[in-house]
Amino acid sequence: MASLNVGNLGEYLREQRRAAQLSLRQLADATGVSNPYLSQIERGLRKPSADVLQQVAKALRISAETLYVRAGILDEREREELETRAVILADPSINERQKNVLLQIYDSFRRENGFAPGPDADAGSADGVTADTDTGADGDAGTRNGDDAGTGTTKDHDPHS
Repeated sequence: MASLNVGNLGEYLREQRRAAQLSLRQLADATGVSNPYLSQIERGLRKPSADVLQQVAKALRISAETLYVRAGILDEREREELETRAVILADPSINERQKNVLLQIYDSFRRENGFAPGPDADAGSADGVTADTDTGADGDAGTRNGDDAGTGTTKDHDPHS
């Protein structure tokens, strides 16, 4: 059989398998993929499906996206965008609203720089929160919480009362 330009993927998989101290037979058992098929992938003779790569990535505890890029299924920029989104969504130090706002800002910068926005770019969050700045009744943009809430709303308001 002729090589399908997946040698880089095969070499990488072999390195990862050896680093995990797994034999081909052990990897086959862990993935449910046949030993001969995995051998052909490692030698660059077969191009695996995304499902097979997902199973291999899980068994080796590595990023499936990295394997997709090496197999030519996913573009490097797409992988980086997915990883950026995954890191934001997995961050336990920020709440869901903050995550949504951060993703919307990220998408706006991508659009500004000529890249397509991510998969759920214009969907907003489930609670309808957007990254838009709140505009008050007087037309001034700014925050509307804490001590600044309601400032500038009436002319005869005494701030000392």
